[in-house]
Amino acid sequence: MSLNYEGVYKPQDPTFSAYPSRRSVVFGTKGIVAASQPLAVQAGLEILAKGGNAADAAVATAAALNVTEPSCTGIGGDMFCLFYSAKDKTVLGVNGSGRSPKALTMNYARSNGITGRTIPLTDLNSVTVPGTASGWCTTIEEFGSGKVTMAEILAPAIRMAEEGVPVSELHSHAWQRSENLIKNASPSAGSMLLNGRAPQPGEIMRFPDLATTFKAVAKDGRDGFYKGRIAEAIVELIKSKGGVMEVSDLEEHTATKVQPIKYTYKNDVTVHECPPNGQGLTALLALGILDEMEKEGKIPELAKMEHNSVEYLHTLIEALRLSFADTRYYVTDPEKVHVPVDELLSEAYLKTRAGLFDPSKAGDSIHHGKPVASSDTVYFTTADEEGNACSFIQSNYAGFGTGAIPKGCGFTLQNRGSGFTLEEGHPNELKGGKRPYHTIIPAMATRGDELFLSYGVMGGFMQPQGHVQVLLNVLRGMTVQAALDAPRFCISAGLPDSELKHEAPAGDVNSEVYIEEGIPVETINKLKEMGHDARPACGFSRGTLGRGQIIQLIKDKESGRRVWAAGSDLRGDGHAAAQI
Repeated sequence: MSLNYEGVYKPQDPTFSAYPSRRSVVFGTKGIVAASQPLAVQAGLEILAKGGNAADAAVATAAALNVTEPSCTGIGGDMFCLFYSAKDKTVLGVNGSGRSPKALTMNYARSNGITGRTIPLTDLNSVTVPGTASGWCTTIEEFGSGKVTMAEILAPAIRMAEEGVPVSELHSHAWQRSENLIKNASPSAGSMLLNGRAPQPGEIMRFPDLATTFKAVAKDGRDGFYKGRIAEAIVELIKSKGGVMEVSDLEEHTATKVQPIKYTYKNDVTVHECPPNGQGLTALLALGILDEMEKEGKIPELAKMEHNSVEYLHTLIEALRLSFADTRYYVTDPEKVHVPVDELLSEAYLKTRAGLFDPSKAGDSIHHGKPVASSDTVYFTTADEEGNACSFIQSNYAGFGTGAIPKGCGFTLQNRGSGFTLEEGHPNELKGGKRPYHTIIPAMATRGDELFLSYGVMGGFMQPQGHVQVLLNVLRGMTVQAALDAPRFCISAGLPDSELKHEAPAGDVNSEVYIEEGIPVETINKLKEMGHDARPACGFSRGTLGRGQIIQLIKDKESGRRVWAAGSDLRGDGHAAAQI
């Protein structure tokens, strides 16, 4: 970026994205927020200052991100969160994902001209009920402090939407890529454009319709979104494009409080993930397979391998390919189909999967196993003075989702229904009233019953891969900021709207592996020799490697006081900031 003669910012070639971050860890003893947009961080801090806790601050941050980064998130999409209670020393979660319209069947999809294995991203039959609003309400009801109201929590986002916010640099790039999508998706495109075009960095965007939507939720809670004007506008738009959603689909929607699934890695750190229909199981499976590889002597101790060496990368890639092969098949809505979580995470099954690992070469075509006994988003995290933490993720799915904006609502509708598999008999097959395979996943890690990390990495099928890579970075002694800065890899399609040219379906574990700049070309070439379809990811294409945030709990040695340590991904526009 540079100043032109008029004194305004002029976008230049983003050479900054080629260099390592020089950020340092952010520390605080009270509350702390790490998010992909600085103004959204301020919204969370504002609620902490009013006496809210980590859950309250998370919802405030989530709403603010709808204003500051609508290319990734919004109230027209879905959310998940995990909450660590310092009082109870427990981790619980909320599944705020929506279900397909009850009338949407495989037969209808086929008769409507859909021929592939998935619903196209721009087809409004891909719109599932937006789950975010109900998820926000459930998060506050279950985990909130009770000291601030929903109206107070949404006030910063409403203020920002009404007054307008300057558009950040990387977000502007994403907006420009989706300009035609927005223009063509619905008659209300103007509410998401600036004089008919995508905004440039530093230009101010206002969202008066979105502010009105937020006010309805602030006043009436769930009913403000799922009944009345907003629900009717959503249905009217979807039906105008051949969809079958009814107002009753929205009226009957509820978020779900969930018990996380977990795996204890090396008998030390327990990683907590939301259960299916989310793909957090992928990260747990990969950690279990890595554990078994070490126990069986198939690899030396992982922490003693050179970081991002050929040996290290090959081991992680293969463990994740094996875990994806299972979860891309088995993960679905557990209310509709049994998902064998316990069987998949059993030591006996993990041992069989680890036994497929060849340290000398990439495995041949990998498929799902049979368990014993019968994958554009925002991620952010918050913590408060009492020791609570909230790991929160929210998404439209593919960038702006469908790009379709219900009249007078100011948000785009997600296309999460593209996560269904249009294959008869598949566990994740499309059915009415069902939640699809979901890529967005928050994570937490504990040692015993004490919080260790509240963290996550956004980005389609990159997310569980990021959970594993970043956790292992921390466990080998990196600071939370360095753990995020370190170059990463991503197996196949990390983002559904990635500008990388993929030759295989999203989430295909037998396709390419993208290796981030910063890892030597020689390493990439050696991975190719081992049979990996390894390719470099540079510049804006680094977006496929995701963007993460971390908060770590540490203790001051002298006083014993709690200290929060936070990091924010150099691949995003955001930062971490502590409460004073």
